[in-house]
Amino acid sequence: MDEAKWYVVHTYSGYENKVKVNIEKAIKNRSMQDLIHVVEVPLQDEVEEKNGTKKTVQRKIFPGYVLIKMVMTDDTWYVVRNTRGVTGFVGPDSKPVPLSPHEIECMGIDMKIFKSSFAVGDRVKMLVGPFADQEGVIEEIQEAKDVVVVRFSGFGREFPVEVGFDAIVACID
Repeated sequence: MDEAKWYVVHTYSGYENKVKVNIEKAIKNRSMQDLIHVVEVPLQDEVEEKNGTKKTVQRKIFPGYVLIKMVMTDDTWYVVRNTRGVTGFVGPDSKPVPLSPHEIECMGIDMKIFKSSFAVGDRVKMLVGPFADQEGVIEEIQEAKDVVVVRFSGFGREFPVEVGFDAIVACID
């Protein structure tokens, strides 16, 4: 299987969250969790003052854009490209071009914001390694080490395994 990469999708302004929800529904309906891993609208906290009261609000870092970590295939391209509100992939002639780690760093995106979508107790499916295609439960999140501890059942017992965030496909409902 090809490695998943980050792609940028352009959306109608104000449709970012709707596009995210619609793509996530399509992923679930078409059982594409192993191909489309993460759909994110990058947000940042800002403090705004209104009538003398300070309030923390979340603002979109890139209005009109959604980031998707996926394996690019004809099927995944079709699902994303034909989602209501999507105008196309970012790239020359709307041909998807994955972001390089350097580009992600230059954009000032802290990749840890994507890791916060996991929580202790979530059921997840593994993407790579000796436990590929196995389901487990997140037991612990160690963000400093960029790993999670997932509890698997097998061989007549349960056991914890420490894996990187990139090894996890997605949360399973």
